[in-house]
Amino acid sequence: MNEPRTLTGWHVAAIFGAFFGTIITVNLMLAYSAVSTFPGIEVKNSYVASQTFDARREQQEALGWNVYAQTMNGGVSLEIKDARGAPVEVNRLYATLGRATHVKDDQSPIFTFNGHRYEAPAKLAPGYWNLRMRAYAADGTPFEQRIELFVKG
Repeated sequence: MNEPRTLTGWHVAAIFGAFFGTIITVNLMLAYSAVSTFPGIEVKNSYVASQTFDARREQQEALGWNVYAQTMNGGVSLEIKDARGAPVEVNRLYATLGRATHVKDDQSPIFTFNGHRYEAPAKLAPGYWNLRMRAYAADGTPFEQRIELFVKG
């Protein structure tokens, strides 16, 4: 007949070490993944950007534009309206469409104006997306905005 096994101090130390070793390893892997996939940068130098923030905000607010974005089958639509609600055709429009947590899925959609709104084809998987746009008025005034989009899956 087999003898019953006894739990010794070495066994407890090994269980304790394996338990906390697993927790520490998983935490280190998650921390590395978080730091390596999210750049965390909005501007290259926040101090320099802050020096002109109020002036840029006042110029942008003076335009009176309102921006609406939504997903459509196979793309994104972007409406820019003036204070009266009329569609605005901008001088130039640049945009980056991407996830909030990493840059791997970032796209630069090419928008075309159809008289009412801007539309661009884009491959959008389900989930949360950000559209970071920069448009220029006819007089060269920049207009920047980040619009949140959610694609249902």
